[in-house]
Amino acid sequence: MGALETIIRYYDGCSTGDVDAMLGTLDPDVVHWFLAPNTGSAPVRGGEHLARYWRKVAGMIGARWVVDHALLGSTPDGRDEAVIEWTMFWHPTPGADRVATRGAEWFVFAAGGRIAEIRSYYQQRLETTELDGFPYAGRGYSTAGAERSRLHP
Repeated sequence: MGALETIIRYYDGCSTGDVDAMLGTLDPDVVHWFLAPNTGSAPVRGGEHLARYWRKVAGMIGARWVVDHALLGSTPDGRDEAVIEWTMFWHPTPGADRVATRGAEWFVFAAGGRIAEIRSYYQQRLETTELDGFPYAGRGYSTAGAERSRLHP
């Protein structure tokens, strides 16, 4: 499985709260770094801990993550890496309309192809956050009412 397929499988597991699906993509020693000052910005360490963290989050806010764009490459020491743009569709409060949080993440993979590190860059607000005037639909990105992208159906 390639890096992009691994990331999509990871996000599908996050969205459904499927711990086993996430564990199949995560290195046991994975570290997920978050941009401060978002709520819960402390790093999450370990595959089991991270998978259970996302199961809880997805259940609380009805989140669905979509990979919108990806760049794939390798680190100077030869490990696979990827930088993606993503959208998280979610409910800021129970019964509220869904909003879209757009962000970017940098993934580094372990030798066996599992995710070893995630560095996440976004601002989570109670309203949609996105680039002003960017042609999301025209570029194949996910949009409100169409929580899928050209890369991630």
